[in-house]
Amino acid sequence: MADPIESPATRAVEALVNALPDPVFVVGADMRVAAVNPATGRLLPALRKNDLLVRGLRAPEVLDAIARVFKTGQAQSTVWLDRFPIERHFEIHLAPAQFGANRVCVVALRDVTESRRIERMRSDFVANASHELRTPLASVLGFIETLQGPAKNDEAAREKFLGIMADQARRMARLVGDLLSLSRIEQNLHIRPSAAIDLRAIAAQIVDGLRTLADESGVELRLASGPAVVVLGDRDELLRLAENLIENAVKYGAPSPVDVTVEVRDGQGALIVADHGPGIAAEHLPRLTERFYRVDAGASRAKGGTGLGLALVKHIVARHRGRLTIESELGKGATFTVLLPLAPQTM
Repeated sequence: MADPIESPATRAVEALVNALPDPVFVVGADMRVAAVNPATGRLLPALRKNDLLVRGLRAPEVLDAIARVFKTGQAQSTVWLDRFPIERHFEIHLAPAQFGANRVCVVALRDVTESRRIERMRSDFVANASHELRTPLASVLGFIETLQGPAKNDEAAREKFLGIMADQARRMARLVGDLLSLSRIEQNLHIRPSAAIDLRAIAAQIVDGLRTLADESGVELRLASGPAVVVLGDRDELLRLAENLIENAVKYGAPSPVDVTVEVRDGQGALIVADHGPGIAAEHLPRLTERFYRVDAGASRAKGGTGLGLALVKHIVARHRGRLTIESELGKGATFTVLLPLAPQTM
């Protein structure tokens, strides 16, 4: 079988295509593949030189666009959603070219899966944040209008409404605070913390600070004794991490005891927070660290949750180059384990 392009031109186009870092391949007028660079080979392993294009690429949008290039002699662009083996989005740019006596179509692929995912996340984030703020704001405005009108001279109603308004204002303040914290952590995600921090002292400080909440919730809050465990970290962020995990266990694991353990595990510093409460259904576990995701939205809001606590934990762990695992079964409680790199002198 003869090459679709004569040999000198074939070598030239292959050298050119192979020098490009992005996925690029070339198709001849007979719809056979004339050249495939390594990036394309990794992306589309079924695409082979001299084979008919349809054997290695089942994408009608791309095939139609190539046909239009040969028919019109003009560059084309299209999009392609590849659903197998995983869903991926591509922007496809096609242009005609002449190599010797042969007309070809140069096809460049740009994987935009990640950018589409980030764009969707940002859109969902803005929508969710707006929704979370709109509800307490509408409540506050409604009570203000009531106090300015029908309840203007009703002292009992005024005290009641002012208390509710204060709760809603605190909810908005917590949400804004969590949003700002999340933004700061994301901005510094590439900067690895380097201070030596005693993880056990962090846990002890948070446990002491949450004693009152635990007592009010009827929860026995227990910190296992042990030596200092020094990790590389940012003190303020680790305090936030420990507070979110332990406070969640107290609020949502009640009235069962909550056990907090700090130890060295697998050569890393480990913070383990375990409750013995109702547990979490398996289908919720993969999504717990998503922003604004709640297993029980009503219960979360009633307890003052913003829906961002575990998202903050996930980002703090990522910035510290650590690992977060969540284990739970319905009726058997939940265990959150954070593993962080030890400081060099403790290794």
